[in-house]
Amino acid sequence: MKKSALWFVIFLGVVSLCADATYEGARSITGAYLGSLGASGTIVGIVAGLGELIGYGFRLVIGYLSDRTRKYWGITTLGYFINTAVVPLLALTGTWQAAAGLMIAERTGKAVRTPPRDVLLSHAAMQVGRGFGFGLHEAMDQIGAVAGPLMVAAMLSWQFGYRGGFAILVIPAVLGLLVLLITQRIYPDPRDFEPPSPADLHTEGLPRRFWIYLGAIALIAAGYADFPLIAFHLQQAGTDTESQIPLLYALAMGVDAIAALAFGRWFDQIGLRSLMAAVGLSLFFAPLVFLGNAQLTILGMVLWGIGMGAQESIMKAAVAGIVPPERRGSAYGIFNTGYGLAWFAGSALMGVLYDFSLPALVIFSVLIQFAAIPALFWVSGRARRS
Repeated sequence: MKKSALWFVIFLGVVSLCADATYEGARSITGAYLGSLGASGTIVGIVAGLGELIGYGFRLVIGYLSDRTRKYWGITTLGYFINTAVVPLLALTGTWQAAAGLMIAERTGKAVRTPPRDVLLSHAAMQVGRGFGFGLHEAMDQIGAVAGPLMVAAMLSWQFGYRGGFAILVIPAVLGLLVLLITQRIYPDPRDFEPPSPADLHTEGLPRRFWIYLGAIALIAAGYADFPLIAFHLQQAGTDTESQIPLLYALAMGVDAIAALAFGRWFDQIGLRSLMAAVGLSLFFAPLVFLGNAQLTILGMVLWGIGMGAQESIMKAAVAGIVPPERRGSAYGIFNTGYGLAWFAGSALMGVLYDFSLPALVIFSVLIQFAAIPALFWVSGRARRS
């Protein structure tokens, strides 16, 4: 059973690898692309945040719908199709408004597939280790997140421009959908991987520990600058070539993959203290990226990648241990919605701060992330006692 669960995690990881190659390849240049179409820093920040707001907010409905209908596979498949199919269409846009609309549509597709996909993954992760299962999935996810920007960077260096960069991403989009359909056929009911949950987890509503944990994660999300704003800053700061921006993003995604595996394993050993360590490292990315020179920017992107790796693995693994399977889709929906609301508020504010004061942006980013550590410490203590 454990070996079969591991293979399921790997297959689902391949699907995410292809999807990430598609939309992360696009995201590596969307900020700069919007800037080339005449958008300001405020517009870039709002578009990035709005996409996250709509995408994460929609997950609340999708999570509830997933639990209510139990059609986790069907909803996941629909979401992956929307998430990846709209990306190559960016090659056909000529205004920042049209590009922004497709960026938001891509985020909406991700919202549809994420809660049910996380539920499917959580069942197998209970067999192989929650931290390791989500960490391995995130690591494979980020292999695609490295490959996508590298594909885009190659198209830019070969003088195909932004539109050529978007067009090449149709290849991983199609491959990912094919693997998804095959995986669904092989594993029609991943719930079989997970044994019945302990009786003490079956309480009315979601436990208090979940809500405190969500509050801490919201603080981290609010202080985490989205890459489109970082890409916009690098463009405005005079990065030597267009291809260097997606290469920096590819570097961050490579670090993300390694961090997801390392911190996932660490999570299985020491719990949420691993997430506190990740936050302690990643909160320094903002001063390095927005105020540093070229060398410090590289270091800042490494720290940014560490934070993203922890956010996409440990954060979700913790939810699976707090909430029983029967309410996990709703919990992931609520969790992602709260995360997205905080991400939107922080992204929009940092976009405004960027146009007025870079030091103020950096101070906001560092302080609000640091404020999450005491709450995580409390949740970690409760988890050890329970």
